[in-house]
Amino acid sequence: MRIGELAAANDLTPKTIRFYEQAGLLPAPPRTAGGYRDYPPRTGARLAFVRDAQSAGLTLAEIRSILALRDSGEAPCAHVTDLIQQHLDDIERRMAELRKTRTALRGLAERAATTDPSTCTDADICSIIGDPAGR
Repeated sequence: MRIGELAAANDLTPKTIRFYEQAGLLPAPPRTAGGYRDYPPRTGARLAFVRDAQSAGLTLAEIRSILALRDSGEAPCAHVTDLIQQHLDDIERRMAELRKTRTALRGLAERAATTDPSTCTDADICSIIGDPAGR
């Protein structure tokens, strides 16, 4: 299958497929006598895997490592499980940081709602954000 057909069948652009090839996500396909890439039918399944893995938040390097395990004949299940857990841990950490930031912003919003701009002095950059009591 030529690159244009493969791209259309997988809702991608030929440029994306060439990028995936350069990034090591797709093996270099055989070439026709005319020099055109001739992708085997199973390439569509590999592209679907890459898309699904990206949707799950995996990086291209992580996806490449999974594919390398599979290509070497190993089942990548343990590696995938570790990657998923790492991503879940990271999301939990980021969510905790976002909750903390939300709390701080709510406090600032309350301060902003009661701040009279006419009371700001030239010494203040912004009395909403700065801590007037801490000076």
